[in-house]
Amino acid sequence: MKLKGKVAIITGGGTGIGKAISLAFANEGAVVVAAARNLSRLEEVAKDIKSRGGKAKAIQTDISNHEQVKRMVAQTIDEFGQIDILVNNAAMGTFNNADIADMNLDGWHEALDINLTGTMLCSREVLKYMIPRRSGNIINISSVAGMSGVPKESPYAASKWGVIGLTETLAIEAGKHNIRVNCISPGATRTQEFEDWVKGSAKSMGISYEKVMSKLTDNNALKRIAEPSEIATCVVFLASDDASAIDGHNLVVSCGFHITHPNMIEWV
Repeated sequence: MKLKGKVAIITGGGTGIGKAISLAFANEGAVVVAAARNLSRLEEVAKDIKSRGGKAKAIQTDISNHEQVKRMVAQTIDEFGQIDILVNNAAMGTFNNADIADMNLDGWHEALDINLTGTMLCSREVLKYMIPRRSGNIINISSVAGMSGVPKESPYAASKWGVIGLTETLAIEAGKHNIRVNCISPGATRTQEFEDWVKGSAKSMGISYEKVMSKLTDNNALKRIAEPSEIATCVVFLASDDASAIDGHNLVVSCGFHITHPNMIEWV
């Protein structure tokens, strides 16, 4: 088992990619602390892990709230005594659908608060425990939308660009403490959140769901989209000793979208 004896906090750990990461980590022997705003979904994941003989804890947390983040970290330390891995996966999705000229400031602030500030807050709090131990691993989840401009989705794109910059900065700052910080940028991935986005996009463009999906898969070199388990496998790799010399890296997991469509102006 690649993560045996490790304690991992996974934000957004109750659904989609986060759920897949939680289950993959448990399969590799990690103690999983799943955190998100929806407690019932977290508890389902924790129950699933425990039914397989693993250890897990669900902690309801809004990562944009500093006090809740501090409580999440404190509860993890109180129960398990250490934090070895943090996966900053929680995010607000791409549902802005407006040009900057028509930007709703509430939507802008919410996306930045969750996707970028939340990632910083969680990292800051776990580093308080990792630095004295001179050991730790932080993995941030960005997006291919963090690598190119995305029309009508500026809050999401800007926040995900920020996550990549934060990753590189943290890697430089934490490296001297033997703490690795890396990033994964998924492309389209088969989650409920993605399905909802496709349906919303189809409606706004006045075309069918099937046509949008066909366009999205055709955009990728592999002619398909990724599965959550494929993203989770990459997170396990970066969290394990197999990646012991990898630091400050952004691993793109997009089924080849990033090479066929480096500019996202016409991605749908």
